[in-house]
Amino acid sequence: MQTSAPSILNVSAYKFVTLDDLPALRDRLFDAAAARGLKGTVLLAEEGINLFVAGGPEGLREWLALLRTDARFADLAHKESFSDKLPFRRLLVKVKREIIRMNQPAIRPEERRAPAVAAATLARWLGQGHDDDGRPVVMLDTRNAFEVKAGAFEHAVDWQLRRFSDFPRALARNAAALAGKTVVSYCTGGIRCEKAALAMQDAGVEHVYQLEGGILKYFEETQGAPHWRGGCFVFDERELLDATLAPAPAGS
Repeated sequence: MQTSAPSILNVSAYKFVTLDDLPALRDRLFDAAAARGLKGTVLLAEEGINLFVAGGPEGLREWLALLRTDARFADLAHKESFSDKLPFRRLLVKVKREIIRMNQPAIRPEERRAPAVAAATLARWLGQGHDDDGRPVVMLDTRNAFEVKAGAFEHAVDWQLRRFSDFPRALARNAAALAGKTVVSYCTGGIRCEKAALAMQDAGVEHVYQLEGGILKYFEETQGAPHWRGGCFVFDERELLDATLAPAPAGS
């Protein structure tokens, strides 16, 4: 029996950019999203925007287009996946101290960014067992331990973080073990590994990259094969995505 295509578009995006009109921006984005029946979470802080929003494709694309009429978000890159139902129960647009909490105010990705490695290049490095300069590649998972348990890159380093704000302390304990290697930080959509890569640079780790677009972009471009194991945990009612970006069956 033929089934209809999933009708709900799910979008995630972030950008580090200075925002100085947070209450007004919050109200404007909430009103525009609510008018289009969208659900999800938008986090705003002085350092930027982080969003996970779902809804009908037409309305959600209209909302993204409206968001990009603001010059600060004109180049906002987003990632897409589809599902059969809305994975969020409500719409939240919140002002926070950080769009991803690290408690390291000196880490400002808007001002500087660690080098990024594209999914296809990373897949090639992992396949050949080293980067293009011959250094061994270490995949460093910057997510929480329960997320890592759901799925991760094969042989990835897992510091068993309870929350992302634990990363700086874990780095201080483990930085020496990363010497002489090419370290690729990764996370779900890119936002945590972007801050993590800068923290590693500041700690003296010499060869640091971040996975461009995170796991979701890697799935989109490579379908995860052959170096990914399991699924990708997401913070909505889908809980787990497979390498095709479809909701994974329970227990997979």
